[in-house]
Amino acid sequence: MKVILILFRIIVGVLFIFSGLIKANDPLGLSYKMDEFFEVLHMYWMVPYSLVLSILMNAFEIIAGVAVLVGYRMRLFSTLLLILIIFFTFLTGFALFSGLIKECGCFGDCIKLEAEQSFWKDVILTVMIVVIFIFHKRIQPLFGAKASIGILAAATVFSFGLQWYTLSHLPIVDCLPYKVGNNIPEKMKVPPGSRPDVYKTILIYEKDGKRQEFPDDSYPWQDTTWKFVDRTDKLIVKGDAMPAIKDFSLKDFDGGDFTQSILSEGTTIYLFLVKSVDEAGSGWDKQIQDLEKLAQAKGFYIYGVTSSGKEAVDVFKKTHGISFPFLQMDGTAIKTAGRANPTLIELNKGTITGKWHYNDIPAFSGN
Repeated sequence: MKVILILFRIIVGVLFIFSGLIKANDPLGLSYKMDEFFEVLHMYWMVPYSLVLSILMNAFEIIAGVAVLVGYRMRLFSTLLLILIIFFTFLTGFALFSGLIKECGCFGDCIKLEAEQSFWKDVILTVMIVVIFIFHKRIQPLFGAKASIGILAAATVFSFGLQWYTLSHLPIVDCLPYKVGNNIPEKMKVPPGSRPDVYKTILIYEKDGKRQEFPDDSYPWQDTTWKFVDRTDKLIVKGDAMPAIKDFSLKDFDGGDFTQSILSEGTTIYLFLVKSVDEAGSGWDKQIQDLEKLAQAKGFYIYGVTSSGKEAVDVFKKTHGISFPFLQMDGTAIKTAGRANPTLIELNKGTITGKWHYNDIPAFSGN
């Protein structure tokens, strides 16, 4: 049993630390996934608290993982971990069996697990944590109380400090399809060698008040007692033909599509992503104003990209002293492309060559 406990502690501790670190690299990403769960579960009142919950959960995973590895306060931490893993298993089970959520976000955007993989991972972890919980009295701490408290304190400072940094700048490791170096048009294509979804057409007929489904190659077309009701396409084989970027579309306020012209433009283009002009951060005005002046002088382009309406954008432009045109894009696409509101992206022939949080936009006046 001693060997099993050690093995389980290492696996559980390392996995929780690893999971917490990946998500702490992008706490906003986890908060968006929480929003998805809250909306599906009709818990809309929880949406405003998703970022705080994300930060706390990421920190707890790291701290609890460290506690399990050093064997500190095992009664407390094994109980908390058991509660947490039961909660996680419920969520991943819901995602799997409801089919309403494709990915649970367990390892963030860096390691994407399908709902079934996430569920069975949590089931296995639940078994391990139950064993640790039952036999927690047999686990001896690796260090004295002061050293253990010091290690836990360092883990706490690190976990919150890492998230403060990534929220004040951008994720240290960008695992999103809009990372620097990626070509957007290429990422909008279906990956080579991928399998498309396979659907079968199903025809629904009714007879004597009862409805029955028939394949499109064997429906009762000669029997006039059957009445056609509807048709549907049923997924037979799930493929993997999903492009990394599938919702990049830039339109003006009149519906004109600028997507291809911007992605194929040979001159440098800057996209100033402002998901919501009413919630935009501050402190970037001079840098963007200088960039606009430089664009006018050197002949490159800058566009704002937002999901806000025209009237709100006009007020926003006047308030911040900018005049370049704004285009509209879906809010989900904007927050995927840029984890800060605003984010500045530099494009060259559709390739992302620069990306900055609004706190880190460089000075362009001397370029």
